[in-house]
Amino acid sequence: MTTEESRHSKSRTGKIFYGWWVSLAGAANMLVSSGPTFQAASTLFRAIEDEFGWSRAVVTGVASFGRFGGALLGPVEGWMTDKFGTGKMVLIGFTLGGFGLIFYSQLQGPIQYYVAYFIISMGFSIGGFVPSMAAVNAWMPHRRATAMSIVIGGSSLGGLLVPAIVWGISNHGWRETTLVIGLVSLACGPPLAYISGKRAPTYEEIDTEIVNSSASIDQEKPSSIAQHDFTAKEALRTRGFWGLAITHMLTNLSVGTISAHVYFQLTDKNSVNLSDAAAATVIPIMAVTSFTFQMLGGFTGDRVNKRFLLPPLLITQAASLVILAQATNYVGALVFAVLWGLGFGGRTPMLHALRGEFFGRKHFGVILGMSAFPMAVGMMITPVIVGWVFDRTGTYEISLYALAVACLGGTITILLTTKPDKPKDR
Repeated sequence: MTTEESRHSKSRTGKIFYGWWVSLAGAANMLVSSGPTFQAASTLFRAIEDEFGWSRAVVTGVASFGRFGGALLGPVEGWMTDKFGTGKMVLIGFTLGGFGLIFYSQLQGPIQYYVAYFIISMGFSIGGFVPSMAAVNAWMPHRRATAMSIVIGGSSLGGLLVPAIVWGISNHGWRETTLVIGLVSLACGPPLAYISGKRAPTYEEIDTEIVNSSASIDQEKPSSIAQHDFTAKEALRTRGFWGLAITHMLTNLSVGTISAHVYFQLTDKNSVNLSDAAAATVIPIMAVTSFTFQMLGGFTGDRVNKRFLLPPLLITQAASLVILAQATNYVGALVFAVLWGLGFGGRTPMLHALRGEFFGRKHFGVILGMSAFPMAVGMMITPVIVGWVFDRTGTYEISLYALAVACLGGTITILLTTKPDKPKDR
């Protein structure tokens, strides 16, 4: 074999397809942008409640207020991502989110509390989920569910930060801990923007790069991965768009609630009544199980009809909420954590992958933003309602049962969701 042939052979067997690096950058993005403010949000809320003595509705309502910007800007963020690219969105978003966290560490009253959280949420919304998923959808049409599961898994792994955050709050205070998180966010923005901001190849170029990559997972797919790209207007006219939007809204009502309230449910005396240390171990277990089943869900979703896999996963998510409502000890909390990881973790990458599978990649950002708008509104409203109900009843049971019913509703809407045909006027 000649030297030239050897080099060619090495390039075909030693090169990792760049789309996988984009997926890992997306995972790191979600770890930083959603870990402390989403997965670990309720630990910070507990510290705020203890210091200021505000009502549960006021303390946790900030999560709803913070998501207000994301809900309103979702479609705009999608359009901006499609127009300006993932790199610029990540850089702007992480800069805004990082300075928001620094501002948060200095808060003195409820108005500043709400303004700071709004800035944080808007920043990480601009630079977090939508641009990361758009980049992965563009780079990985041949392994869409698997790649998206990697990105989403980064958010779940953010739960592993909870013990460190609880330790930081206990030993140094919540202000110092939040300040450090803000500085880390500022430092992470530029490298993540650089990696994920590279322009995605055409379908034909991806075909070629897959052939030249070493990853057998890529080589399993047929040579052609091209598909029709729906415009946002075309997508809005389909049953598939609205079926996914409603399903995602119904199933994510509980996600917003768990993010804001789970630490309270685990530590309140009239609920599970765990110590702070014990509760701090449950959330990482939720994170690990969610991550594990997100990976499995993505891998399976690329090989089996997602619409038939989703209903049992949504039922499992509903069951986990019922278990949490009834839990009175650490064992019950662990059962909830495992079932939540299976249901929520397994279904999440499949729902997002279906959007890419249905509507293509050219306008994915704006389609994702519009489709996720009902979900964002639901996640915005639910935590404050749940907090209000708790302030009047002293329990989360009623709310958790209602959220379980919403998940069951999602099993019906996803079964009614079908892949749209190519528009006839094309």
